[in-house]
Amino acid sequence: MAVTVGQKAPDFTLVDTGRKHTSLSHFAGKKVVLAFYPGAFTGVCEKEMCTLRDSMADFNSLNVQVLGISVDSPFANKGFAEKNKLTFPLLSDYTRYVSAQYCGLVNNFANLVGLSTANRSVFVIDANGIVTYAWISENPGVEPPYEEVKKAIS
Repeated sequence: MAVTVGQKAPDFTLVDTGRKHTSLSHFAGKKVVLAFYPGAFTGVCEKEMCTLRDSMADFNSLNVQVLGISVDSPFANKGFAEKNKLTFPLLSDYTRYVSAQYCGLVNNFANLVGLSTANRSVFVIDANGIVTYAWISENPGVEPPYEEVKKAIS
């Protein structure tokens, strides 16, 4: 079952592109945008992460931490972040536990039997750790409604 608006965001610990453990609780007292994306180096995911990158001035001015999360390895995420000059952490949910808990999984992604990825989704968490916005797409080709996300953090 997916995380919903009004509930306390479940804490998690994942590794970043440098294999450093990062927990949601590290950002307590700050708004957080969690952006789950199906796969590094895929067209829609690149467009989404670059759109978030290009909005970082807005996020920073509102003291919002952006975290990208995928089931990719930290090594793939590192290459993806470097290629796209991403300025926010990418976290690796290679066990798929956090993705399943927050937004569910896409099974047989891109018609590849056995490959499961996170559903593309965005969650906004307030400074008290409460989910104030949730958007989950079962179609990995659909980008998030960026204007809704921006309204949710302001």
